[in-house]
Amino acid sequence: MTTADPADRPATAAGAARARRLAAALGTAGPVAALLLALLAALAVTDPGFLEPDRLLAFVRRAAPLLILAAGQYLVIVSGQFDLSVGAVVTAGVVAAAEFYRTAENAPWWAVTALLLAAGALVGLVNGLVTTVLRVPSFIATLGMMLILEGGVFYWTGGSPQGYLPDDFRAMGRDDLFGWLPWAALVCLAAGAAAVALTRSRFGRTLIATGDNERAAALSGVRVARVRTLAFVCSGTAAALAAVLVGGYSGVSAQAGAGLEFEAITAVVLGGVVLGGGRGSAAGAMAGALSLTALFTLLNLQGISGALESTVQGVIVIAAVALGAADFSRLRRRFAPRSTGPTSPTGGTRT
Repeated sequence: MTTADPADRPATAAGAARARRLAAALGTAGPVAALLLALLAALAVTDPGFLEPDRLLAFVRRAAPLLILAAGQYLVIVSGQFDLSVGAVVTAGVVAAAEFYRTAENAPWWAVTALLLAAGALVGLVNGLVTTVLRVPSFIATLGMMLILEGGVFYWTGGSPQGYLPDDFRAMGRDDLFGWLPWAALVCLAAGAAAVALTRSRFGRTLIATGDNERAAALSGVRVARVRTLAFVCSGTAAALAAVLVGGYSGVSAQAGAGLEFEAITAVVLGGVVLGGGRGSAAGAMAGALSLTALFTLLNLQGISGALESTVQGVIVIAAVALGAADFSRLRRRFAPRSTGPTSPTGGTRT
């Protein structure tokens, strides 16, 4: 029998250490990162030109709003709550900007963007206060906010917005920097870096602790209501930023954000974040958004009806929740080999 060369052991140990560091860095994002790579490979096989720089950057531009929504939704879900209002915030933001420009044609784009972000933060603040102060379940509170915003937009516009969005406002969603780098990609990088930094801060740790065990977090001194309210504020602000990108990319529509709330939740779950809170990463949630967009693109290239997108989202959510709730330790105990008795030092069974 051959033995390993002692000289090879340091290299092997170093490789194992690098693998452990990579696994620790990816955390729960590891499986979804592998899924994303597989989907991109499938897209490259289906459409050989997909991985060309301009096509790939166009894909990132299209996925950018969902990436930002997933980052905001992650903060809410990891704290043990839900935010169903983000799609309506996107729609309301696009319509409000268009109607505003109809009466103030020369308004600077940055001022309108700042107003939208402030309005999104206000919606998040209301969601957070209703959830934490009035003790209304977040599912009901944000569902109510979604209905309020959708009804308000329909009443305001009659279902057909009349305003417009000028080119300088739309630049962030559809134009490029240096002629090749989408502004939307830079916005996503900034939002992703902010989300990752936030989750690694003291606030992020208390947010995860709150989602993991609310009572234990409160007993340890965490202000649960304030932490969760801030998570909703971040989610509302992210939704308003996504509205700027959606308006820039797609233009004005009374259905601009329809269904995005469920896509964001699906992306977060696909990224390994546990519904109910306490586990997951912002990077995983954003990778889940990219994976979901890649999956929908692949289905479209295969000629599969877009009507099945909701079906796919439902399957993903059910499967992810089922896997999160599965007791794998019980399965391992059930199928583990049973010993017939204590063994002696020589390897035989004692009698």
